[in-house]
Amino acid sequence: MKKLMKIVGVLLVVLVLVIVGGITYITQALPKIAVPEDLHVELTPERVARGEYLANHVAVCMDCHSTRDWNKLSAPVEPGTLGKGGEVFDQSMGFPGRFVSKNITPFNLKNWSDGEVYRAITSGISKDGHVFFPVMPYPYYNKLATEDVYSIIAYLRTLPSIESHLEASEAEFPMSVILHTIPEEPHPMSLPMPTDPDYGAYLVNAAGCKECHTKMENGKAVGEPFAGGFEFQFPNGATVRSSNITPDSTSGIGSWDRETFIQTFKQFTDSSYVPPTVDWKAQDYQTVMPWIMYGGMSEQDLGAIYDHLHTLEPVVNKVEYWTPAEEDPTEVP
Repeated sequence: MKKLMKIVGVLLVVLVLVIVGGITYITQALPKIAVPEDLHVELTPERVARGEYLANHVAVCMDCHSTRDWNKLSAPVEPGTLGKGGEVFDQSMGFPGRFVSKNITPFNLKNWSDGEVYRAITSGISKDGHVFFPVMPYPYYNKLATEDVYSIIAYLRTLPSIESHLEASEAEFPMSVILHTIPEEPHPMSLPMPTDPDYGAYLVNAAGCKECHTKMENGKAVGEPFAGGFEFQFPNGATVRSSNITPDSTSGIGSWDRETFIQTFKQFTDSSYVPPTVDWKAQDYQTVMPWIMYGGMSEQDLGAIYDHLHTLEPVVNKVEYWTPAEEDPTEVP
């Protein structure tokens, strides 16, 4: 018996050493993605304009990297905060840690090379080598056309510099280890022509539609792609869920025509539109969907997204969009 216990003890020690060694290797050696050293993005007017369009209306970088007014429907960006960072995604919202969006104005990026910004966008790795949690959807940006990434970089270089000093993000274990295995080398797609059938698919990827419209738990997909049900929890206890955007005729967008789809977005950019105030104590509906930002897409691009979504497999999944706080609702700052 003593001999058996000794063998078991030795095996446990070996197992612990293997686990510790594996964790050490993953956290110290990964990810192995180099910075493009010789990248110098020329700030042409065409690139800056394209980057502004992508960052504000397609990839919506500014959605998370600015201050949003959660006391107004769809939480529009507060003036003067574009790119300053500071939005928090934490355990109260179902995330495995506390993740804070970075300042992406020249105040923070002035010492970053274009190659370091490129790697951050496409592979989710910061200047100092730490890995971003994919609430920043770099697995989708990883596939952006190279010229589109250059355009975003050019635009970021032109933003007004806003000073902000933000806390570091921190992932819980085991996500703190898993994060190191997520980044990949860029796999850029060619930018299709607007008349190309693949153009809508390119935009859907760039906009990260699948990310929010797929039910997730602890960063992993547990639902059918695009079928909705991703839960966003507000600090006051209310929950909003993403909609089913597959072409199912009863629970998705199968009964929508192209014009209805486009105008659903465009109504938020009409000159007469004013975001209504959300009364949290009255348990008013709120959404994380940045309608005003996506509404800035061209009708051509919104139509291309509609066309692609209607090529997907229909999924029956009726989503309960809104669950108010159970009791004692309070304002959400």
